[in-house]
Amino acid sequence: MHPRTARLSAHDAANPHPDDAAGLGAELAAVVAGARRRAVRDGDRQIDTAHLLHSLLEHDPEVRSAVGDPPQLARLLGYLVQRSIGYGLRWQGTVEDSGPIAVVPGPRAGAGEAKDAGERSPAAAAALAHARERARQRGEARATGLDLLAALVADPRSRAVEVLERAGIPARDLNARIETDPRERTGEGGANS
Repeated sequence: MHPRTARLSAHDAANPHPDDAAGLGAELAAVVAGARRRAVRDGDRQIDTAHLLHSLLEHDPEVRSAVGDPPQLARLLGYLVQRSIGYGLRWQGTVEDSGPIAVVPGPRAGAGEAKDAGERSPAAAAALAHARERARQRGEARATGLDLLAALVADPRSRAVEVLERAGIPARDLNARIETDPRERTGEGGANS
């Protein structure tokens, strides 16, 4: 039996999909690539908002700071890790869709194919688009981790919000922290230049 990660080619792991680069900096392109690898490894059909949240927490210290104190962060990461050993099993075989667009899932890829696993759920695609738009509204060419986090918590029916809420991190409170000037938040812990 081959490990599930064998389905992801070295080319796929090293090169983000072309649409990932549009409006994303190198950091967020790495987040999306990490979410893609996690989806493939977990045997999920699509990258969903929980995959994006997990990868975002792994890659972005500013996002970890916004999420909360170390005990909250540890609890959240615990829930995200449990996804592959039971918590997220009820999500397998379903498409994360927040409702505005009806989605009919395509045919399952055959054994050894990772075709479907590289695609995003409608909610994940909407979150990435929202992050890009948020950056454009600020006059920035590239979205940041906080832009993506804000987009993830903006959808109350997303899997990311469900995991956050179960971990005791209300999305509404998190959104308020995100909207706080990041320079003020990072300045609280010490002098950052």
